[in-house]
Amino acid sequence: QVQLVESGGGLVQPGGSLRLSCAASGSISSINRMGWYRQAPGKQRELVATITSGKRTNYADSVKGRFTISRYNLKNTVYLQMNSLKPEDTAVYYCHVDRIITTVVQLDVWGQGTQVTVSS
Repeated sequence: QVQLVESGGGLVQPGGSLRLSCAASGSISSINRMGWYRQAPGKQRELVATITSGKRTNYADSVKGRFTISRYNLKNTVYLQMNSLKPEDTAVYYCHVDRIITTVVQLDVWGQGTQVTVSS
């Protein structure tokens, strides 16, 4: 069973930066689309950014120009560089993969979430 392990969350002042990481563990043959979602208190989970195996990216309008998603395929890792953070970016951030192939195919895999708090 593949697991996604996130790190890098924390407390940051408005205008600051954070970098989230998510590593997929296990004997992995391939990973399709990787992404980050977030969920603020009382709100639905929403897409932040995704990146395909071919490095094609997609961003929510609210983070365009401030966040950058990247991935290092050799380490099965995806990153989210967050700059110019705003209080409204406060949420639990979840790593997601839509398909992972090991000896079996796993679909719709989620990490445990990491808290990002933007506050002065």
